[in-house]
Amino acid sequence: MTRKFTPGVILIYILMISLALAGCTPGKQTPSITGSPVSTQAPAQETLAATPEAVTQEPAQPTSIPSGGPKIATIAFVQDFDILNPIYAQALSSIYTQQIWNCRAWDFDDQNNPQPRLVKEIPSIQNGGISSDGRVIMMKLRDDILWSDGQPITAQDFVFTYQMIIDPDNGVNSTIPYDQVENVSAPDERTVVVTFKQPYAAWLSALWHSLLPAHILQPVFESQGTLQNAEWNRAPTVGCGPFVFQSWESGQSARFVANERYWFGRPKLDEVMIRFVADDTAKVQALQSGQADLSVFLINSALYVQDIRNAGLTLIPANSGYSEGWFFYLDPTNSHPALRDVNVRQAIAMALNRDRIIQDLLGGGQKPVATYWDNTPYMAPGLKPWSYDPDKARQLLDQAGWIDSDGNGTREKDGVDLVLTHGTTTNEIRQAIQQLAKAQLAEVGITLELLNYDSGIFFQGYNEGGPAATGQLDIFQYAPRTKNYPDPGTNDFLCSQIPSANELGENWSWVCDEALDKLLQLQATQIDFQERQQTFHQISKMIFDNVYFLGLWSDPDLWAATPRLHNVRLSGVTPFFNIAEWDISP
Repeated sequence: MTRKFTPGVILIYILMISLALAGCTPGKQTPSITGSPVSTQAPAQETLAATPEAVTQEPAQPTSIPSGGPKIATIAFVQDFDILNPIYAQALSSIYTQQIWNCRAWDFDDQNNPQPRLVKEIPSIQNGGISSDGRVIMMKLRDDILWSDGQPITAQDFVFTYQMIIDPDNGVNSTIPYDQVENVSAPDERTVVVTFKQPYAAWLSALWHSLLPAHILQPVFESQGTLQNAEWNRAPTVGCGPFVFQSWESGQSARFVANERYWFGRPKLDEVMIRFVADDTAKVQALQSGQADLSVFLINSALYVQDIRNAGLTLIPANSGYSEGWFFYLDPTNSHPALRDVNVRQAIAMALNRDRIIQDLLGGGQKPVATYWDNTPYMAPGLKPWSYDPDKARQLLDQAGWIDSDGNGTREKDGVDLVLTHGTTTNEIRQAIQQLAKAQLAEVGITLELLNYDSGIFFQGYNEGGPAATGQLDIFQYAPRTKNYPDPGTNDFLCSQIPSANELGENWSWVCDEALDKLLQLQATQIDFQERQQTFHQISKMIFDNVYFLGLWSDPDLWAATPRLHNVRLSGVTPFFNIAEWDISP
């Protein structure tokens, strides 16, 4: 998954930085190139898909309304739903909303620790839920779990969900990790057994993000041979979350009412309203005016933070595993020869003043990161972010043979100039970072040519001609996170994930380090926490030392809430894990 920033109103930063740097940046300025908007399938946090017409369903149960009137909390999203069926949904708003009306076998609290929901306890080797060879996961379901229409949730719902995900006629977005599953069975109504083809370490983060009601959807599949046209996709009238779907007016709002049959008890709120707004500025205005009670800002803009504070709103950061950073195109044949030298990559790391970037553009509220795994048990002990040291950077470049022999401000070697293309999205903060980075690297003799793309173009895959996926950029910037966060596993550096016409790989750096590859494959099979932790200590140090990823800063989700909303705790994995406990004052 990748973080795609929602544009903020910080054009003043870009203008100020551009004016300040105009007289000191050597070399010819390369104009930004902006692509036209194109939707993208992966990652999909800003995917805007065609949405259906308004759909409405009466509540499954009459809702008990307190004498003081209904308690309604409103959440503002920029993005409309694309679809509501969890096996098809890609829009972030749709994915977040699943936690309101659907259910997971387990979710994660505000410390990103797992907590059981449909199961009696989290499976482990100690309680017999995980086999000694790590291939079999056995889940014991609670006895009191119900669909919102009163039908019991059984093991057969899990088997059906698995079957619908892997059936090719359904055309789901992704079959991961179920493509690694040998079988899902239901020995009885309260037991689910998942057997993997080989040990799959990320099962806790990857399995059972949602559940499909077999008694509703199995007849549809049997009659149509697919779920793609099911009415439930747009109007999930039967769910298993703390609230029940009521209506969705495309582009305007959606409503969910309290589930009287929720096994953890009726929610304190009577209704949750989702309101779709135009942009981040509209989010702040909605919160200020009382038209919304909660929203999320996927960017740490100093101006937005100040706006939120000035409005008397509460800031709630949620660590969601994103770290803004740089990747390098390292194909051994086609990449820039300078980047193939680890000394040059280390020089770039030391020439970049990330503290200044954070202070100038983010208000100083963040810190540089060293790896994907900062502040987790998986980062090698003692690793610290690269220090700003331009003198050392110059020494490394000299030693690598990159010298500015003609005095034009750009180093060269064997007739090749040390000119690197740097590409990212059209987000204003990223553009401002490009300007600062261009000036900082110019001080050590490296010239950056800056390119910008609409996110729909930037994040396109190999077959779509995406600039990062196809190696058109020497350096590309975005905010990745591990594949099944909070699990530490990633495909970003696997040799097998280098993209091609036949394989839509996730390794857009095209790096293939055999030693690193063996460790990445090993961790994916390690069920024992301590063994896997030691492997990741080696992985994180290897990626850091070789500068396969250069972290800029940790980027938590930033939520803002009005004072009248109470008991709100937010997770970076399953944000609305305690929404049944939320309350609101008049």
